[in-house]
Amino acid sequence: MQKKHKETSVDQSDDRPSRSEVEAAVRTMLRWTGDNPDRDGLRDTPKRVTKAFEEYFRGYNEDPEQILSTTFEETEGYDEMIVLRGIRFESHCEHHMAPIIGRAWVAYIPNGRVVGISKLARIVEVYAKRLQIQEKMTAQIANAIDTVLQPQGVGVLLKAEHFCMTARGIMKPGTDLVTSRMLGVFRDSPVTRQEFLSIIE
Repeated sequence: MQKKHKETSVDQSDDRPSRSEVEAAVRTMLRWTGDNPDRDGLRDTPKRVTKAFEEYFRGYNEDPEQILSTTFEETEGYDEMIVLRGIRFESHCEHHMAPIIGRAWVAYIPNGRVVGISKLARIVEVYAKRLQIQEKMTAQIANAIDTVLQPQGVGVLLKAEHFCMTARGIMKPGTDLVTSRMLGVFRDSPVTRQEFLSIIE
């Protein structure tokens, strides 16, 4: 039997900095760059950056299991592969806070119940809107679907460009990273795995 994975909760402690503290930190960063945070073009930048960060990292305030909790059992016995292809996502790497831009392919084979397809895209979005490494994000998406839906199997594949590599450091634009996570029949059956990969291609 496939072992189920429980997503560990994100620390939501009450000692998070206040909005004013975050804005002050942004002002410090602007000064560190050598610019003047009091000039017209930068005066409201600390507020804008703080608001943007709320959007970039809103995934910490969402519960993946709750998103997947509403399912449908009236499927007329449908038990073939379900694939949502090319889900665009924007994330940020936890090492440099640089953008990660990519697409996700999410598949599962139901075991008596299915979930609305928009929920699959929302699961990708929840984990993308956190500080990430792609390998962890891939596993988190697959594990959440596996835990809540308990399907026959789950397949997740991510392809993404990492700006920490393409826009700084080694400076290799045009490269992307591919990661996958296969659970249940996607791991155990080469035929199922190949069917999923052929749909992606």
